[in-house]
Amino acid sequence: MATMFRYPVFPHLQDRRDPGPPLSAGSSAMAEPDYLEGDCDELIRPKKLINPVKTSRNHQDLHRELFMNQKRGLAPQNKPELQKVLEKRKREQVLKAQKEEHEAHKKKSDLEIELMKRQQKLEQLDLDQQKNEEEQENTPEFVKMKSNLRRTKQETDGEERTT
Repeated sequence: MATMFRYPVFPHLQDRRDPGPPLSAGSSAMAEPDYLEGDCDELIRPKKLINPVKTSRNHQDLHRELFMNQKRGLAPQNKPELQKVLEKRKREQVLKAQKEEHEAHKKKSDLEIELMKRQQKLEQLDLDQQKNEEEQENTPEFVKMKSNLRRTKQETDGEERTT
């Protein structure tokens, strides 16, 4: 079956013994036009339609700006608006906290300095007391009993001397 197209026009009418060129899954049953080969100059070739959006000056300027930013590594972030707002809020909170902390360190009077020293001394005494209590809890039972016996003996000796 000789046709002027690359694919048979009626493949279902073709002889079953000679299937011809197989159709791929992506190709359609439509025949390819033969004027693509360039052998006929008399035919009017179709032109690509002009996209009015791409020819507009605003679109070209925007495209040029995006392209230059991408080259420089300044491509816009593709984040949702909510995420941008939350990040901005968090950034503002961190800056505010840093400012407050800086101002707090900056404006310390003599009274505040003295109060902080006393507070540090009290904290140090508390830590020492806790360490002593932990040491007493960790000591063996016989050592505790020995110190108790020593105290009671000293108390009894002190009472005998007073009498």
